[in-house]
Amino acid sequence: MTPTSPAPRTNKARFNVGNAVDWNLAAGLGGKLARPEPQTTDYTRTQVIEQLAESARASELPVREVTGLIEGGEVPEARIVNRPQWIHAAAQSMRAMTGGGHGDVTGEGAKPRMLTGRVAGVQTGAVLAFISSGILGQYDPFSNGGELLLVYPNVIAVERQLRVDPTDFRLWVCLHEVTHRVQFRANPWLAEHMSSSLDTLTGDGADQIGDLVGRLAEYVRKQRSGSADEPNSTGVLGLLRAVQAEPQREALDRLLVLGTLLEGHAEHVMDAVGPAVVPTVATIRHRFDERRQRKQPPLQRLIRTLLGFDAKLSQYTRGKSFVDDVVSRVGMDRFNAIWTDADTLPRLEEIEEPQ
Repeated sequence: MTPTSPAPRTNKARFNVGNAVDWNLAAGLGGKLARPEPQTTDYTRTQVIEQLAESARASELPVREVTGLIEGGEVPEARIVNRPQWIHAAAQSMRAMTGGGHGDVTGEGAKPRMLTGRVAGVQTGAVLAFISSGILGQYDPFSNGGELLLVYPNVIAVERQLRVDPTDFRLWVCLHEVTHRVQFRANPWLAEHMSSSLDTLTGDGADQIGDLVGRLAEYVRKQRSGSADEPNSTGVLGLLRAVQAEPQREALDRLLVLGTLLEGHAEHVMDAVGPAVVPTVATIRHRFDERRQRKQPPLQRLIRTLLGFDAKLSQYTRGKSFVDDVVSRVGMDRFNAIWTDADTLPRLEEIEEPQ
């Protein structure tokens, strides 16, 4: 089964968001702002590209066996990209996700004529450039009917930094990213669930300024009293949820839960498959986790926080704990009831208390 790309939305909110960014400018500027890639020889570059492609193919069968998610059909090839190519693909995906249409971001109609579109394009390009140096791989369910991207310069940079076996590390990375491909291809409704939640999240709540100020004041009161104990109620996410109307807050929570489940499930699969196919998996996991927790310079730490990197790391750890706990209690076959439809996904409080 192939995930169906969400049909273009016609409501005003999605149109405004998806077409308010100059995606062509975002992709082009992002590519120019991306950090220089690690120095490699032509031989090393060719080797890592070929090995990542082969590792992605080799990961499919063990991932299917461990997850029990059998989506059948021919295994699609991964696309091995550099940083500017990933930025271009990400801009294309973001345009589709936010209702700006499908197809290449450089195509007809991809460029807004308003000044604000160019300003938004510059901002988006700068964010994508910053992110592009940290992405090892990504499954994009919104472009080209679903596509697995592997960013080979970043794989090279991290395996050098960690001083791990390159062949083992490349396969280990592919186990995680191929799990995402299997998740979406075995459950095509996931892409539409994400799309509809984004539709609501980016919609115009038409709130009065008094309502926004009131919700913000309540958020500050809870922070000061120490009563903000709900999941995702602190930090940038807490502030974002605080100023949103209830429909938008619920949509954000749905996206957070889904992201936590998907990442935690992929982490669980990596650890379940790894020992059988990756000889040095214990060393890789230990050093990779240490790298995730390493302190960043203050400015970089601030930027990462504002862009949600801390929330992303939390998704890995909280999601894996949830999946580990449930699978240990009921087994993977019964766990897979979670993929039935949107109503069987966990709630925020269930992520924290899986029992």
